[in-house]
Amino acid sequence: MAYNFDKVIERTDTDSIKYDFAARRGMPEDILPLWVADMDFPAPDEVIDALVEKSKHGIFGYSEGREDYYEAVAGWYERHYDWRPQQRWLVKTPGVVYAVTTAIHAYTGEGDGVLIQEPVYYPFRESIEANNRRLVVNQLVYKDGRYTIDLKDFEEQIKAHKVKLFILCSPHNPVGRVWSKEELTAMGDICQKHGVLVVADEIHSDFTYPGYQHHVFSDIKEAYEHMTITCTAPSKTFNLAGLQISNVFIADKRLRDAFKHAVTQSGYSQPTVMGLVASKAAYLHGDQWLQELKEYLVGNLSYFRSFIKEHIPEAKLVEPEGTYLVWVDFSQVPAFVGQSNEVMDHFMAHSAKLWLDGGTMFGVGGEGFQRFNIACPRAILERALNQLAEALKEV
Repeated sequence: MAYNFDKVIERTDTDSIKYDFAARRGMPEDILPLWVADMDFPAPDEVIDALVEKSKHGIFGYSEGREDYYEAVAGWYERHYDWRPQQRWLVKTPGVVYAVTTAIHAYTGEGDGVLIQEPVYYPFRESIEANNRRLVVNQLVYKDGRYTIDLKDFEEQIKAHKVKLFILCSPHNPVGRVWSKEELTAMGDICQKHGVLVVADEIHSDFTYPGYQHHVFSDIKEAYEHMTITCTAPSKTFNLAGLQISNVFIADKRLRDAFKHAVTQSGYSQPTVMGLVASKAAYLHGDQWLQELKEYLVGNLSYFRSFIKEHIPEAKLVEPEGTYLVWVDFSQVPAFVGQSNEVMDHFMAHSAKLWLDGGTMFGVGGEGFQRFNIACPRAILERALNQLAEALKEV
């Protein structure tokens, strides 16, 4: 490989939420963090070089992306997904969560129903409830170690609660599903039938494992273009979250104008200059880096799978089809049988000294689960799993 993903880089004292804020968030100081979706790998060299060159200019005034910015982003999606969004569809925001919240403001009113599929990325729930919308849940079905969609319940929830907006997580965080074209079409047709708009959070689209393919939801059918807000970003793919740049594509002019109006209402205007520079460089030059990273993650997943099978066989790995986040069912591990998630979370933090995301934060169906971030050098993953195994021996 051209890139060394085994290299451990010291991240403490860098103002990292992942590494420097344990005590402030009620965790032990010596805890090993595998929680937030933040990789322990540096960005591609071309991204770093572009940021350094921009820094040398020394002026960081108001900035905006030009034609070459759009071409870089659109080129990436054309190469990887055979989808070329039009330039007029593009609205830049500081993040996907911001975009989701903006869509809630733009397309719903207080008391309106907004549908999510739990267990799911918890800011969805927070954004709905914080804005006084009605949370509606189509719970994913967990059976034989795999998650599927209850399409009958999906439609019933829409009808019963007069749902206006559906937040689609594709690929799904935390359960790791890469939804098939058939599954997406089934949901899309139901939404179209009932006039439900779809906010498609596709931030993890670049992370699929061999044998799985991400489908851009709005590109499946022409009709979907006119009911979809597609949220993308380089932040997960290239570890650029701190630079606050996302690319939202809205084909329908009426929906796009309403979204832009809500952005204006929030007081946001131009993206950060460094976000623009990094995003452009990543999409122009990041193909090889991403390919090698995905190969490395396959190795990390293989190590994780083997370790759990050998040392904690009662734990059940939900085989991820996408993302670098691993969802594990610990409900049958003897130490946790009959125990609450609070007990499990306390054990992970204070006995195993691992900072993970406990399952219940992702909503209904998350009981008994923990989410691990495996986007780290193998040595860190080995240390984490050995800490867990040794702590369980002491119970």
